[in-house]
Amino acid sequence: MNTLLIVQIFITLALIGVILLQRSEGGTLGMGGGNSSSSMFTARGSANLLTRVTGVLAALFMGNCLLMTVINSHTIKNQTKIISQPSSETPTK
Repeated sequence: MNTLLIVQIFITLALIGVILLQRSEGGTLGMGGGNSSSSMFTARGSANLLTRVTGVLAALFMGNCLLMTVINSHTIKNQTKIISQPSSETPTK
């Protein structure tokens, strides 16, 4: 489980980085500033590459989230709960 959590952190940081590298389409948000002459990537191919990388990272992020949820739910089902076990001792006054 810890390995999946570390992988999740790396995917998240990579996703944030790739999103910040993309040129903004509206307004003056992002690194591109909305102006095509000052954008970091002027070629159309690099924008398509960043879009594809973003999609792949987003799919990995969602898949890893689902995998961690399934593993955690199976772990919780297999653990015994203290509250559900009947008490063997009788309370004394």
